[in-house]
Amino acid sequence: MDTVIQSSTEKPALLKVLSGEVCHPPPIWLMRQAGRYLPEYLEVRADAGSFLELCYNPELAAQVTLQPIIRFGFDAAILFSDILVIPDALGQKVSFVQNEGPVLDPLKDFEAVKSLRREGFLEHLAPVFETVKLVRSGLDPNVALIGFCGAPWTVATYMVGGRGSPDQAAARGFAYQDPDGFQYLIDLLVEVSVEYLLAQLNAGAQVLQIFDSWAGNLPEGEFARWCLKPAKQIVSGVRAKAPDVPIIGFPRGVGPLYPVYAKETGVNAVSCDTSLPLKFIKNQLQHHVAVQGNLDPLLLVSGGAALETRIDEILHELGDGPLIFNLGHGIVPQTPIKHVEQLIARVRG
Repeated sequence: MDTVIQSSTEKPALLKVLSGEVCHPPPIWLMRQAGRYLPEYLEVRADAGSFLELCYNPELAAQVTLQPIIRFGFDAAILFSDILVIPDALGQKVSFVQNEGPVLDPLKDFEAVKSLRREGFLEHLAPVFETVKLVRSGLDPNVALIGFCGAPWTVATYMVGGRGSPDQAAARGFAYQDPDGFQYLIDLLVEVSVEYLLAQLNAGAQVLQIFDSWAGNLPEGEFARWCLKPAKQIVSGVRAKAPDVPIIGFPRGVGPLYPVYAKETGVNAVSCDTSLPLKFIKNQLQHHVAVQGNLDPLLLVSGGAALETRIDEILHELGDGPLIFNLGHGIVPQTPIKHVEQLIARVRG
């Protein structure tokens, strides 16, 4: 890998915000910033073979991780990988089908869950850690490197359902009908997620994010058991070995339960989805933790005056507290590059 971003000794702005500082302008990065909206990514993707082969190819994965940093100068890079490398490393068959997304052999009962292979988990993921090392060597010290994992609930929904779904019915049904069996799966995912995140830190990641993209479809009691408690266990498990690592939680869609998540899990920041009102974020969250978000990804597709107006609203409401400017979910493939440039110029201008 030949690219090295120009060197500096400045502490990354992202780390400043995660320690409670206020930065003007705020640091900015975008979820899924390395992806299909970039022509340079599409070129690498075409040569890589399958999506999983790209995730497990350190040279190519590092290259695409750095592409948005080179093009846009974001304040953070996030490891290019996928939350489903964890079930893959546990021995569940995982594939990515074009125009369909991930497809797994579903875990239909407790016997299937018990068949998962724990041995060799970290060894299977060694290429991911090599990617982290390569990216860190190619980044300016003032650009933070984010590692991540999927939250146990969200990962379990794919493992049980076999694919994404609008209501996660298969996993919810499993959890209702066999709570002890489902608990076994969640506990396993907590354990391996802690190991996975610590290995990313050892390889050079400086910040961690836990993605719970499907947290919002659970009732309050199930949210507490399947989302809140596992996230708290992951945070405490990581902090037992790395006490000072900043962690961002993303319990997408949980609305008024966001403050509970922020308080109970011990994260340094919460990534806010698009539906959260700015005043709620400011009054209920930002006084206690840093906040990240929450621009609508489809507004970034539209661009123009409406995009600039919303950027200004976010900065006006949240800019005087610890803020990481980001989207409310991942950037979508049809996003024009000029609109990303417009976004960065407006935030930094």
